[in-house]
Amino acid sequence: MSSADLTGRVALLTGATSGIGAATATLLAEQGAHVLVAGRDADRGERVVAGVREHGGKADFLAADLQHADSVRRLAREATALGGGHVDILVNNAGVYPFGPTAETPADQVDSVYDLNVKAPFYLVGELAPAMAERGRGAIVNVSTIAAECGIAGMALYGSSKAAVNLLTKAWAAEFGPRGVRVNAVEPGPIRTEGTAGMGDDLTALAAQAPAGRPGEAREVAEAIAYLVSDAASFVQGAVLPVDGGRTAV
Repeated sequence: MSSADLTGRVALLTGATSGIGAATATLLAEQGAHVLVAGRDADRGERVVAGVREHGGKADFLAADLQHADSVRRLAREATALGGGHVDILVNNAGVYPFGPTAETPADQVDSVYDLNVKAPFYLVGELAPAMAERGRGAIVNVSTIAAECGIAGMALYGSSKAAVNLLTKAWAAEFGPRGVRVNAVEPGPIRTEGTAGMGDDLTALAAQAPAGRPGEAREVAEAIAYLVSDAASFVQGAVLPVDGGRTAV
């Protein structure tokens, strides 16, 4: 069996109706996983599912509003049931990334960013990782950002939420790794997705600062995630992998 063969494994991906999440769901399905596409937009989610099924893969959509703890826990239960009693792979991709001056950031926005970017992964891991540990096997990947590493004006709220995710990645690796659950993160740089389309030339300018000199594609991040959840990364735990064209290297 190839190290990239995910046949028989169930993968839950949040924020998987577009962008990096959709690209990752498609790739993991190509590698044999039963992918559970979680998101708020049913129409977009069903399109991702239809695309997977069209190519012979196995996928289902799960509606989820991850702003509330009860909804997050319900998603975990529904995913486990739909997965035949187990979830083997969790990709915490859902997130929001508002930019703006700290002094002009309203309190409700601070709460909503931390609810989705930090608390939702926290609750999902709390629900799913113990069962993975009982089975002695599992893989979790958190999607972070280079804004968690670099001080960027206007990104204090977003960057700080993902810096918390980076620390959680390492803490969860220490907590669950001894029982067979690998926890890692990817740290994308400027990536062309539906969500960043509005950035226009700003995205290009940000990407130009990196050695690669261009924005990345969602599939390129998906490839890194697929590596981390595969058996090829069996000795990789607690890593935060930059997928940024070298932006954090310079």
